Amino acid sequence: MVYILATILLIVGLFGVFTQKNLIKIIISVSIIESAVNVFLILVGYRSGGIAPLMTEQHSQAEVFALHSVDPLPQAMILTSIVISLSILALMVAISLRLYHVYGTYDITEIRKARLNSKS
Repeated sequence: MVYILATILLIVGLFGVFTQKNLIKIIISVSIIESAVNVFLILVGYRSGGIAPLMTEQHSQAEVFALHSVDPLPQAMILTSIVISLSILALMVAISLRLYHVYGTYDITEIRKARLNSKS
């Protein structure tokens, strides 16, 4: 039940990638997909009634701490994913700007027509 948000975000992002013709809208859809993956990874590490993975005096015993803390691995994966997502987003924006300067449009169908006309 808690994975519904991640599923909805993934479906919205995939719908945008497959139906849009504008490069900017496709880039936004890819960002939504990346957010869906991040939400999913956070939900994987969630534990009902869990505490933050910080050792305190009241949780000084390792077994008690391990039973009640949430898994920190998905959190570390999310931090790595955010950095990679930012790099990919910057690359997609740079490529789309270059395509705009060459073809004068962000429309994929117009870019394909212009490429076919330039090859002939």
